[in-house]
Amino acid sequence: MLCMLLAAAGFVHAQSAAEARQYMEQKDYSRALSIYEDLYKQSPDSFYHEYLDALLAGGKYKQAEKMAEKRAAALPKWPPMPDVNLELGQVYEKAGKADKAKVQYDSVLHMVNGDDILTGNLAKAFSEIGRYDYAIAVYETALQRLGNPPMYGRQLATLYARQDNLEMAVEALLRSGPSLFTTAESAKELLLELMGNDQAKLRRVQKTLIKKINQEPGNNYYGEILTWVYTQRDDWDGALMQMEAIDERNGEQGRRVMDLARRAIAARQYETAIKAYDDIIAKGPGKPYYIMAKSERLTTAFTRLQHNNARRPEDALALAALYDSFLVEFPKYYTNKTASEFAALYAEYGNNPHRAIEILKTAINEPDTRRNMMGTFKLQLGDYYVLIGRMWEASLTYSQVDKEFKQDAMGEDARFRNARLAYYMGDFDLAQKQLGILKSGTSNLIANDAIDLSVLITENVEDSNTAPLHRFAYAGLLLFQNQDSAAVALVDSIANAFPKHPLNDDLTMMRARIAMKHRDFPAALAHLKVVIDKYGKDVLGDDAVFTTAEIYHNDLHQPLEAQKYYEQLIIDYPGSTFVQTARQRLNEMKAEGVQ
Repeated sequence: MLCMLLAAAGFVHAQSAAEARQYMEQKDYSRALSIYEDLYKQSPDSFYHEYLDALLAGGKYKQAEKMAEKRAAALPKWPPMPDVNLELGQVYEKAGKADKAKVQYDSVLHMVNGDDILTGNLAKAFSEIGRYDYAIAVYETALQRLGNPPMYGRQLATLYARQDNLEMAVEALLRSGPSLFTTAESAKELLLELMGNDQAKLRRVQKTLIKKINQEPGNNYYGEILTWVYTQRDDWDGALMQMEAIDERNGEQGRRVMDLARRAIAARQYETAIKAYDDIIAKGPGKPYYIMAKSERLTTAFTRLQHNNARRPEDALALAALYDSFLVEFPKYYTNKTASEFAALYAEYGNNPHRAIEILKTAINEPDTRRNMMGTFKLQLGDYYVLIGRMWEASLTYSQVDKEFKQDAMGEDARFRNARLAYYMGDFDLAQKQLGILKSGTSNLIANDAIDLSVLITENVEDSNTAPLHRFAYAGLLLFQNQDSAAVALVDSIANAFPKHPLNDDLTMMRARIAMKHRDFPAALAHLKVVIDKYGKDVLGDDAVFTTAEIYHNDLHQPLEAQKYYEQLIIDYPGSTFVQTARQRLNEMKAEGVQ
């Protein structure tokens, strides 16, 4: 019977407490206090803290002060209990008794003994009541007790930043690194977290770092963080100058400058990367990074050309001459991607696929060419045979790769290219047979491409009239062969001759692809909008939305527009193969501060 009575009492307490908490959330403090007062009388230990919080929230400071003092007096004096003093200090502060609050807070500081757990708990408690100054003092006191080891840099920097004291935040980070507790990378991560892309804050951090470097010019840790700040401010020339100075001071012969060049490439700062490589190359051929810098400089120039909206064939041929000179000097580089890029300059940008084929044959015949690179060269060679209309040789080359890499993704890629070639040639039955095998392939990318092409063929063979599809396939071949004007004319003729044919969404999508190839993004977006608005529920709807997002993200650098289309893709096409990439892009954009 007693157990039942106790259980019933506990149930009533729980109900009352829940009701009081609800009133607190609603800021109806008078009703909450009425309930808490009864609960506290019945069970002081269980409801002391909630009742005290309610008194402070409701402005009942005298009552809260009296209750807190009574509890503190009833507790033993040893061992000291910092939470009691901190709580009493908070009550005094709320009541406007700053001097009394200071006495209590200072007494908490005197209890700091260097124990890491105690230090963290006290700093957290002070932070939770908004006393960042005392949280900082807790860490500083602990450091003094421990002999000032390089600890708590991250915690102190975060607290100083909350006070908008960026100079001291940087000072705390620099003082604690480089060490086990604060590496250069972790310092950069924290600065990114605290500053984001706020240029005013980054400017203040930069000034502080420059001041520190002037005091200690040989401190590489300071210089590395300053270099990173320059990059965050898009001052890549400043970053390069700083990294060159560190590299020179340490006699690293270009190692750090190489690292910066690669970071610049990742940020599409190709001019800075090329300047960095030139600086290393200027050190002379006897230096350790000379050949690597020359090779990577070529790749960077190749990538810059690919992203140049106004590129001309003569630009490609001028760069090809630099590749030629490099490969004469270092012929072993015929065995890697340098030869692949060299060939692409002629075939894809310089209107000379015959020269590209010669280059690839030289690379293939190199005895030191590794197996995977050999496969890459042959796939590229097959494509260039298609460019010049030697279809049989293209198919034979693809088949060689298929045979040599039967169980690998490269073999699947070769099989897909052969199927696509059959489609271009109008042999839809052969294409479907090959695609049927690939649709269950291990590589998702190849399987998806195979499915898309197979669906295109299936959906557009209408009443055994394959004429529109034959013409569309040939338009695809013309586009592949860089006969873009002829491809556009053929696409327009199909649309005019068959205005209601199921191919219309594909025709519009091809127009978008051609515009993208020529980097005419306004025209590409206009065509994609037609696909989305008119054919959004068909098979190309998700492709059009995703491609639109990618143009805004990668080419037009309009992240808010890109975000809109990535989100549309996820909502409207949850089963799309592009959803995972869209989520990844959104996460990256969120990390960069895009809202």
